Amino acid sequence: MLNTKFTIIFIAILSLLSLPSHADIYKYVDKHGRIILTDKPRHSGYKRLVKTWKGWEEYIPPKNFNWQKNQKKYDATIRSVAKIYKLPHTLLHAIITAESSYNPNAISKAGAVGLMQLMPETAKQFGVKNRKNPRENIYGGTRYLRYLLKLFNNDLKLVLAAYNAGEGTVKRYGNKIPPYKETQNYVKKVIKYYKKYKISMS
Repeated sequence: MLNTKFTIIFIAILSLLSLPSHADIYKYVDKHGRIILTDKPRHSGYKRLVKTWKGWEEYIPPKNFNWQKNQKKYDATIRSVAKIYKLPHTLLHAIITAESSYNPNAISKAGAVGLMQLMPETAKQFGVKNRKNPRENIYGGTRYLRYLLKLFNNDLKLVLAAYNAGEGTVKRYGNKIPPYKETQNYVKKVIKYYKKYKISMS
């Protein structure tokens, strides 16, 4: 009976993972002992069972958005935060360029918000109260990046894949870049910007 129960849960999880949004999966056991699985928890009684990723539908900036102006505007903050966490400011610039094009009000269809596109769980974990606050967002995103660098032994490609697809996803694929086109393109994009900024930004 117990094995059957876990088999049913496993099948249900697989079906939820096939959803285009790849939202996190939550579990709730009601007063009758029934297990409810959903990607949309209705109250705090739901516990996250599977953490998936924020990708698939990344933020696309408006055509008339002046990202170069904001790049200069936030440069001092980015350099300051990078120095505190002993990271290259050019790497933070590369991630922010790829994530939000320097739009502090950026919101992806998956619900990621701000310059470094933080999801609610990530923001909470790394002390961000207002994801649209540029300074808070940069601090939170940088703390998350530092955490991932430690988790994946400073392997930048895996760190970037985890930033996009979630650390759990990277682990599930044996600490390799997941076979998702968006994640693979994201890693290449950030590295391209990183190399560019190492030359253009002193």
